[in-house]
Amino acid sequence: MKLRNLLVTLAASAVTVISASALAQAPIVIKFSHVVTADTPKGQAADKFKELAEKYTKGRVKVEVYPNSTLYKDKEEMEALQLGAVQMLAPALSKFGPLGVKEFEVFDIPYIFPFKYVLNKVTEGPIGKGLLKKLEPKGITGLAFWDNGFKVMSANKPLIHPADFKGLKMRIMSSKVLDDQMRVLGANPQVMAFSEVYQGLQTGVVDGTENPPSNLYTQKMYEVQSDVTMSNHGYLGYAVIVNKKFWDGLPADIRTELDKAMTEATAFEKIAAERDNDMAMAAVRKSGKTKVHELTDAEQAEWRKALMPVQDHMASRIGKDLIQAIKNESRPGAK
Repeated sequence: MKLRNLLVTLAASAVTVISASALAQAPIVIKFSHVVTADTPKGQAADKFKELAEKYTKGRVKVEVYPNSTLYKDKEEMEALQLGAVQMLAPALSKFGPLGVKEFEVFDIPYIFPFKYVLNKVTEGPIGKGLLKKLEPKGITGLAFWDNGFKVMSANKPLIHPADFKGLKMRIMSSKVLDDQMRVLGANPQVMAFSEVYQGLQTGVVDGTENPPSNLYTQKMYEVQSDVTMSNHGYLGYAVIVNKKFWDGLPADIRTELDKAMTEATAFEKIAAERDNDMAMAAVRKSGKTKVHELTDAEQAEWRKALMPVQDHMASRIGKDLIQAIKNESRPGAK
């Protein structure tokens, strides 16, 4: 009887030890949700981060990537992150305006970045770091900026002059700047979730939209738009963010390896964005399903002049000092 009790006790102890060991070896799970397809620059970079994070942490971290709004849609994902239901996102920069961090809407101002190197100086320098810091009171830690390039306009009519927008229902992300941009052009802005845009264009709920070529192509929007204009009027970028409480609670050595993985994934993403936008535009042209319009220098100047008021309208909302700081980065000799 004593032997039996001893065996039962030993067995129970063994189960406890095995359970504790299994628990200790269980990987830390990071759910990474995003709203675009896996073959976009953001989708590819999310998968690259997963690969590198799991490699550098030697399996102590498992990254689960949920693309194309399979886990959360545009309007849901930020709240899910703050509640801890998902650990990582890469939302468009416009999404931080409704959260109360209006300064991020500076990226939506048309023609504020005259060259890509100016954009990179902003996102990779003190201005970008300062913007990410503003997310912390919201329970969010910003890790990096990712690109999706400069946007083109599309509709079921040629958009060559600002007057061509008059009366059109144009889909936008939720952004006061983009709302004003479309109103200045004489269009009627319509906020719509990214996952609903193709159907909205197909059924005529909206007449047109703006997107970098990679989104235009991977979401097949070009199939339901007769005309695309190479306006390059605005920038679409993302901030890779994590739940701050989750991030701060990670072991320091794990955070170091994840930072390393994010740095490399970010470099990968920037190359992918430029390459894929070029390839997407070439594919759109080749399809023959939509006519692509190139703006002349005079037409481009007409667009710039028409959209200049947006900057003045939004200065009090975003901050004159921030707008000026970005303009200063464009000056010759600016470091």
